[in-house]
Amino acid sequence: MTFAPIPQHPGLMLFDLDGTLVDSVPDLAYSLERMLEELGLPTRSEEQVRLWVGNGAARLVGRALTGSMDGSPEKALLERALALFMELYGRHACDRSRLYPGVLEGLESLRKAGIRMACVTNKPFCFIEPLLQKLGIAHYFELSLGGDSLTRIKPDPLPFLHALEHFGAKTTETLVVGDSANDILAARAAGLAVICLSYGYNHGNDIRDSAPDAVIDSLTELGGLLAIAA
Repeated sequence: MTFAPIPQHPGLMLFDLDGTLVDSVPDLAYSLERMLEELGLPTRSEEQVRLWVGNGAARLVGRALTGSMDGSPEKALLERALALFMELYGRHACDRSRLYPGVLEGLESLRKAGIRMACVTNKPFCFIEPLLQKLGIAHYFELSLGGDSLTRIKPDPLPFLHALEHFGAKTTETLVVGDSANDILAARAAGLAVICLSYGYNHGNDIRDSAPDAVIDSLTELGGLLAIAA
């Protein structure tokens, strides 16, 4: 496979949300804990939840129910638990979540450089805007896509391809910024370059093992990689 080079003058950047811009695990873990308590099931630790995030709400709830990455809970239990989790998380999604250091500064430098931005995440769409608004970064993104916005989620390339079509953008002028193997696989399949943050949620694996085009420790480092003001 031929990888797309990092565009030095990107016109569009597609950002993941959880683990890239926002540390959302504290609120996810709290909501899962309350869900499991109401179901009379063993609770899970925040450390476990950090390993399970990234494949959408249903997979996260299934992992919490079974205590494993690949567990398959009974369908009726999963449906009941998912509905309960969605209700709980809807009330607590913005209580403890925080921007990672450097996110606000990094997004502002991109805005000043005239780069258009979108948020492309596997998180259910209904939670995206309230979280972005609460954390003060909603105005940076012209488009948000969630895990239920389209028929497929990352690592499928459909969300990125949809964003490209929405903006009328070229693959050679678009850059993905994420934190997981899902972001890398989806970007590669869409023909896009991808930069990853070192601190995110990648099921406990070093993101460098998935060979993104670059790894950074803060969004403030983007200025050093791209032809924009830091």
